[in-house]
Amino acid sequence: MQGDQLFLGIDSGTQGTKTVVFSPGQGKIIAEAFAAHDIIENNTGRREQDPKWWIDACTRVLHEVLQTEGVVRDRVCAIGVSGQQHGFVPLDDRGEVIRPAKLWCDTETTPQCDEITEKVGGREKVIELIGNSVAAGFTASKILWMKQHEPENYDHLKTILLPHDYINYWLTGEKKSEFGDASGTAYFDVRTRSWSTTILEAIDDSGKLARCLPELISSDIPVGTIRSSIAERFQLSPDVLVSSGGGDNMVAAIGTGNVSPGIITMSLGTSGTIYSFTNHPVVDPNGELAAFCSSSGGWLPLACTMNVTVATELTRAVLGLNLKDLNEKVSSAPIGSGGIILLPYFNGERTPSLPKAKASFFGLTSTNYTPENLCRASMEGATLGLRYGLEVLIKQGIDPTEIRLVGGGAKSRVWRQMVADIFDCPVICPKSDEAGAVGAALQAMWCYLNEKEGGASLKELTDDFISLDESTRSQPETSNVSQYADIYQRYMEINNEMKSLFEGK
Repeated sequence: MQGDQLFLGIDSGTQGTKTVVFSPGQGKIIAEAFAAHDIIENNTGRREQDPKWWIDACTRVLHEVLQTEGVVRDRVCAIGVSGQQHGFVPLDDRGEVIRPAKLWCDTETTPQCDEITEKVGGREKVIELIGNSVAAGFTASKILWMKQHEPENYDHLKTILLPHDYINYWLTGEKKSEFGDASGTAYFDVRTRSWSTTILEAIDDSGKLARCLPELISSDIPVGTIRSSIAERFQLSPDVLVSSGGGDNMVAAIGTGNVSPGIITMSLGTSGTIYSFTNHPVVDPNGELAAFCSSSGGWLPLACTMNVTVATELTRAVLGLNLKDLNEKVSSAPIGSGGIILLPYFNGERTPSLPKAKASFFGLTSTNYTPENLCRASMEGATLGLRYGLEVLIKQGIDPTEIRLVGGGAKSRVWRQMVADIFDCPVICPKSDEAGAVGAALQAMWCYLNEKEGGASLKELTDDFISLDESTRSQPETSNVSQYADIYQRYMEINNEMKSLFEGK
């Protein structure tokens, strides 16, 4: 590999698009830019975006980074794209977008999840077929929703793409899908890495949908080279490759060096994700675990919770605190928050599956009802919820050796220590908090080296270029681990007692 080569990583998420230019010669990001997205929403659960907004954002950030001092355009070798998972991008026979894309956070199609599941033969049968359930947010129900509610649009449907597939299509003109992102559609079998005819026919028994799906490719090969119009617009070589790319979680795994067994990536964002690389499919018979493929050649079992920084941010807002104040109050409160436990289900919950659940504080007394304890209980409750996700992973044979923490909450020293203690596992943060964009750039480098320079090991690339911030390392403290083990048991007891109320029984 030549030291003057450059690789671009695009991370197109719900809130916006981030692009980085990564220089392997310098071992770092040398340019970055961000552009925000709008969202279409209503009070019935609709969450949509016009894919044109993603392209406009990509155009702005690409122009910005390529104009940065030190970025030489003819040294750009490849581009990788990370995209928000599960979104439904419908194209007509001209390759034009038919309607706004329904997103991962759209819950308007929940009834269609139940309809598909019932038609296939129940949840257990669906998991047997594809390794996953037809979860709210996954792509399958969005297609059925359009078929039922917008039949004219459905009649024009010729191609179904995911968000990152669509950006790859814009860059290359190729309609292809990579195993990792495809595994979040609920019509893809993660064991055989193929589309599921049974699920597709449950949505539409005419056979139409099989003809609408893109070619599947593995994560180590490129989608193609950039179109001549893209090369001219950005003054790049027409030989620039575009890698397979992947879903945001899969690509962030690469950006945190999570490409071999034992490493756990945990995101402390508004919602939370926790996932690990495996060399074999990991299917949870209860369907609590998302049995995804990775975008690095393996599999990426993942648990998702809906309430992490939402819990701390709501508490902070109610108490009128800034982030510094919040962390100080959390630090000054005792482990266990004086006996207060929060079930943090402000947005319902995905893991465990309690979509109708509400948040609840338990154990309040006249003496422990203090701002300090409420702040700590909010942070502890969100983390205990993620602990449940780890327990689901462990039940399926995952043996964590280190947690690599990303997201806004990872910036808090007290939260990092709390994670180490509650999970009884060492915690550390990558130096770059742009895991998605960096992962996309490294995957682009991997594809380029495989295509042009005789091959490469992705693990060697992540070992070389993913730097960890030793100042953030937190080791579990034995006495804290013991206390949190008891608190977690109490948390689960309360959770189990409340289930019947949450489920409306």
